Amino acid sequence: MISKEKKAALEKEREERIAEAEIENLSGARHVESEKLAQILAVRQLEIKQIPSDGHCMYRAIEDQLKEQDGTLTVVALRCQTAKYMQSHVEDFLPFLTNPNTGDMYTPEEFGKYCDDIVNTAAWGGQLELRALSHILQTPIEIIQADSPPIIVGEEYPKKPLILVYMRHAYGLGEHYNSVTPLVNTATENCS
Repeated sequence: MISKEKKAALEKEREERIAEAEIENLSGARHVESEKLAQILAVRQLEIKQIPSDGHCMYRAIEDQLKEQDGTLTVVALRCQTAKYMQSHVEDFLPFLTNPNTGDMYTPEEFGKYCDDIVNTAAWGGQLELRALSHILQTPIEIIQADSPPIIVGEEYPKKPLILVYMRHAYGLGEHYNSVTPLVNTATENCS
């Protein structure tokens, strides 16, 4: 059993760690990135719509954007279609995938596993999957970032782009995608 003094000391230590983390959050990369993104989006009358950080964030952000355009594709459907598209266009994707252990280009077997993981796991999506999705949806996908100009994948399509926010420092896991939503104007919200 822990003594009262020991318990109090542990609680004090925990509170000090929380206070240190709060200070770091205010000056840390995550906070700075969030502030920059808020400014970039505000100019466009947009704000971040939080998406859960569960390995499916890119697909969930796409799903959310499609709902805004009356689309009904689920994360599962998006993952299946992405893998299927990539497998039917191997030459467009295989050259960009390398084995992290050897540095060699993926073998056809490794590529097959990569595509299986898209469907069957919470494998993170990135640039290659966004390219596949833009072709599947025949829609441009714009990725807004804090420290570089937006990237548009699938700009050959004339539709209104889906807009995602890419965050490098969002969570302990690192990279994360969010969706956007129109900025609520609080100044005019109370007008009737």
